[in-house]
Amino acid sequence: MRPDAPPAPGAEHATAATGAKADTVPPSPSPSASAAGRAAQTASPGGFTSPVPQPQHRPALAGRTAEQALLRRVLDGTRRGSGGTGTLLQGAPGLGKTALLDWAHAEARALGFTVLRAVGSEAEAGVTFGALHQLLWPLTGRMRALPEPQRRALAFALGEAAEPVRGGFLVGAAVLALLAGEARMRPVLVLVDDLQWVDSSSAAVFAFLQRRTAEVPVVLVSAGRPEGPTTEGRPGTVVDLTALAGDDARTLLRTRHPHLAVTTADRILQEAAGNPLALVELPVHLHPDQARGVMPLPRRFPLGHRLERLFAPRLERLSGDAAHVLLYAALGGTAATWVTPALLDGLDPRRADDVLDEIETSGLAHLEPDGRLTFRHPLVRGAVVARASGPERRAAHRRLAATLPHDDPRALAHEADATVLPDEDLAGRLQEAGRRLALRGGDAEGALLLHRAAALSTAPGARARRLTWAAAMAARGGRLPYAAKLVEELRGAPVPADSAPLYAYAVVYVDQSHHVDFASSFTLLPQALTELARTGSGAGPFDDLAEQVYFKLLLASVYTSDPRGWTALRAHRHQVSALADLCRRAWSDPARTAHGTGAELRATAAAMSQEQQAGAAWLLLWTAAAVDMADASLWRRFLGQHAYATQGSIAKAGGYQNYLRGDWDQVQVCLREAEAADALGYHCNALLFRHHWAHVLAGRGDDEGLRALDDAIRPPAERAGMTFVTDHLTHLRALAALAHGRDEEAYSVLASLTPPGVLPAGLPWFHLPFFDFVDAALRTGRTAQARAHVAAGDAARMGDISPHHAFLLAAARALAATDEDADALFEAAYAVPDADEWAFEMARLRLAHGVRLSDRRRPRARQTLERALEAFRALRAAPWAERAEQALRSTTGRERGACSLTAQELRIAQLAADGLTNKEIGARLSLSPRTVGGHLAKVFPKLGIASRAALARALEKGTS
Repeated sequence: MRPDAPPAPGAEHATAATGAKADTVPPSPSPSASAAGRAAQTASPGGFTSPVPQPQHRPALAGRTAEQALLRRVLDGTRRGSGGTGTLLQGAPGLGKTALLDWAHAEARALGFTVLRAVGSEAEAGVTFGALHQLLWPLTGRMRALPEPQRRALAFALGEAAEPVRGGFLVGAAVLALLAGEARMRPVLVLVDDLQWVDSSSAAVFAFLQRRTAEVPVVLVSAGRPEGPTTEGRPGTVVDLTALAGDDARTLLRTRHPHLAVTTADRILQEAAGNPLALVELPVHLHPDQARGVMPLPRRFPLGHRLERLFAPRLERLSGDAAHVLLYAALGGTAATWVTPALLDGLDPRRADDVLDEIETSGLAHLEPDGRLTFRHPLVRGAVVARASGPERRAAHRRLAATLPHDDPRALAHEADATVLPDEDLAGRLQEAGRRLALRGGDAEGALLLHRAAALSTAPGARARRLTWAAAMAARGGRLPYAAKLVEELRGAPVPADSAPLYAYAVVYVDQSHHVDFASSFTLLPQALTELARTGSGAGPFDDLAEQVYFKLLLASVYTSDPRGWTALRAHRHQVSALADLCRRAWSDPARTAHGTGAELRATAAAMSQEQQAGAAWLLLWTAAAVDMADASLWRRFLGQHAYATQGSIAKAGGYQNYLRGDWDQVQVCLREAEAADALGYHCNALLFRHHWAHVLAGRGDDEGLRALDDAIRPPAERAGMTFVTDHLTHLRALAALAHGRDEEAYSVLASLTPPGVLPAGLPWFHLPFFDFVDAALRTGRTAQARAHVAAGDAARMGDISPHHAFLLAAARALAATDEDADALFEAAYAVPDADEWAFEMARLRLAHGVRLSDRRRPRARQTLERALEAFRALRAAPWAERAEQALRSTTGRERGACSLTAQELRIAQLAADGLTNKEIGARLSLSPRTVGGHLAKVFPKLGIASRAALARALEKGTS
């Protein structure tokens, strides 16, 4: 009897199957394999996944010693408590990715890990959270222990609850909590194969886990092809698998095919070009006399982009029944790999056994002990589908649809694939299924169904509405290139009036995030808000459409300073929440509109429930970013939201806060985030991530690095009119000039951004160059301009906006103070709440204070300068550290110099300090003017000064 399949999943469930395949495949089974032999197989004891080789059977993989060593270090480190890691094995088909996952699986089991595994399937790429369901199947019984909001979110995502949860992106947090609970008993290894075919929702959760693996003993190892969105834009260790080197390739070939003639082996090595799959499979197609070198070899082997043709001869030898079974399995995804009557197409048991024997004998697939039919390689699946005719594929899709519940998205997808002509009834069912998926957080998969629904629509208006929904859902689901394609389809036909606001949202989302173009924001979004005010906010997954449209217009206005945007935002502020309006006030003209933002933001966030915070994450983050309050205490609340839009916002907020708080080495992660954002099509995010790194380059005085980065990101920012970025780059150029003492250059640049005594309305981050302007003005002798700027900050009540605003104003006051007021004002700046949070600016304030104390021979000069130097060194801000060291040397000279003068030098120095010339001093002491000059030349370095004007003050302390 065949092993039983698991219970059929309900509507919208993904099956719990955990497929397995091998890139470096085992030898083909012998013809003697039989049903009886299969029945004798037993599953390996323990563990949660499919049978794996026992520890003693873990041979080294040819040419993969380094990769095995890396995985072994990762597993050992996690087992010993060093936290988890994320690793991506990346390479073309056939390079041995799955073989490495199989090896890691066995190694981890031997080390006592819990191993969870999922495999992406091209046939199920549109099943929301399908791969996640595979992965978590063994742990679903433990979901009861999760906090209620997380349990509900995860249950709904997996199709086990009927009602949606606001903030459905809490799925990531729920999965992390579930894995953390398991990891308290034993470390966990998560294996995800064929990542390029994992559904978008699951991929986003896996990417979220990769970000958080350091917090729990969970190792995430995934494998995928480089041409797919395999990393989902997340930092991690990427291992690029390449073809085997000559000796390794020869070893693998000889091990798997020891009887090949030397000449045949050489030709195989040449044709395979180091691809392990080809090395294993090519000899299988040879006639025995060709393998022995008796007959000539074919002129051309089927390699390159047609690697799947390696399996074509075996497919052609299959009977019709066996070919049909494989076609059902290939098109059906994981659900169809269980050996059920549906898969066997109604064959009687005796014939079914013969068909399965035939399939196993062919080496194209094999039957697992738990009853799953597993393809030897994903290329086999592709070859099976490619070989079938169109009518055969459509018939298989119809049969597969009939095995699933009527409203299951997989059944609908099969029906759509089996349909050639428009079908409004099916289009309507696909639309409703897509809406349900979006409510579960599966926007990207819902978009696929809506796109299919549009293609099957009978009326142009219905087609346009469904395409509009698909484009908006794809954009929100993080599939920007796909969304851009859908938007292009929409441009060719009129959009119904009732879909115009959603159309505007989709177009602008793509233009802003993908094309880095803000022109459509100011033509489409104000009209959309007007229409929504008349008809209502939205429906279904976009029931808060007015708020989302408002936020997109706010983004465009902040990035470009276009007055049209600010005018429309003020006009429509009554359509949105109080938080959305607070965000507008925080950004629009903060010197005049943002007072109290910090306190109001804290109060608003504290009054919101967890679900309310989840739904308003982007508004909370952006409001906080306006006043430099997007610190970990805020954004950690949203770490459980796995969607890229939220995670990207968190990464940007975290990168900038790391800069402000002095964790500059951590900001370099922004460069990896930028590459990941580019790979996902979020080109605007990529530009912003790189601009965050520019802050560190400027702070460190890295002129060359800053210039190179400026050259890379200023042109696209200028084309888009992104003054937010171009003005920042201009400010950073001035900051680098200050680091190197190019004070006139710095003042000129800063004055072009913020003239003396003016806090410009078009500079929403006016507080950032505020302190720098005062510093540059004082260094260039423009005391009046510096004090005018401080007076403008006082008049604008800048300190009432946020703690950072308050500190910068207090620091600027201290710099511009008279000698009489300086000490008190420096102390007042140090006393601003959380002043030490602003590491770089505090170090610069201490440097300025220490120099002033040293010049005036006041106590604490050395201590103040040493603290500044320590901070600059920690930041690796070399030019600033050099200035602090120079100030310390001068202080040391002043402290020691007067005591080290000879009696004659001291007398000459005192007379010179009284204003006598060298000639007058010589007359009084019976010395020549030249001798007096020689003595003074020794006095100056001892006192740490460079001119006679500083003598009096330098001697003051030495003689006291």
